[in-house]
Amino acid sequence: MLPKDMPVADRFQLARDVGFAEVECHTEPDTKRAEEIRDASEKTKVRIHSVMNSAHWQYPLSSSDPAVVAESMKGMETSLRNAKLWGADTVLLVPAVVNPQTSYKDAWTRSRQQIQKLIPLAQESKVIIAVEEVWNKFLLSPLEFANYVDQFKSPWVKAYFDVGNVVLYGYPQDWIRTLGGDRIAKLHIKDFRFRDRKFAEWVPLREGEIDWKQIHGALAEVGYHGTATVELPGGDKNYLQEVSRRFDSILSGA
Repeated sequence: MLPKDMPVADRFQLARDVGFAEVECHTEPDTKRAEEIRDASEKTKVRIHSVMNSAHWQYPLSSSDPAVVAESMKGMETSLRNAKLWGADTVLLVPAVVNPQTSYKDAWTRSRQQIQKLIPLAQESKVIIAVEEVWNKFLLSPLEFANYVDQFKSPWVKAYFDVGNVVLYGYPQDWIRTLGGDRIAKLHIKDFRFRDRKFAEWVPLREGEIDWKQIHGALAEVGYHGTATVELPGGDKNYLQEVSRRFDSILSGA
């Protein structure tokens, strides 16, 4: 969301200036670049709390092609090492993609097998693997999402819950209550609405159909105390200040 034409340190400072205390970064395979990001975080005191794994769409863990899975695992290993370097406690992972080539059952089984192999590195790094529901035709109900996380029987695998992604087929406050505070590692925040009940679109925070008071109440009910990250289009300082203001209003329960 931060201007890509700015130096890394300036981008972190801008995040601080407009009111954000923590950020989420993408996977960075270049060691020098990763160290530059770490230094910018430390200098500006803007913590990197999570790494958004970058390989899971092009190279899903659920693929039947061993070469694709190998690339996906390599990307997750890099993400976990980034997280350790940056002091982040979470890596976001889209665990599987269901498509004409990959059945739901195969997506479940294959992704579970590969994530199980990543748990030792996650434990060593003290970084949680947080799986996200994200229009991948997988984990389509809160009960199923909870069962998927629970099957690992590990504190190093949890849920990264995106409030906006479930509005097409559910109510995010229901998902929060079903998943519970112990399963949810992190939150993504964005807003969503239907136009003429036919067309769906992302909209600025508090201009969509999400009942933010219900979300705030559900999070309080389950005792969630983690980080929530806005995931919206990027923009300049004035735009980001307005995003921050709206986000603060949501966090206050308004």
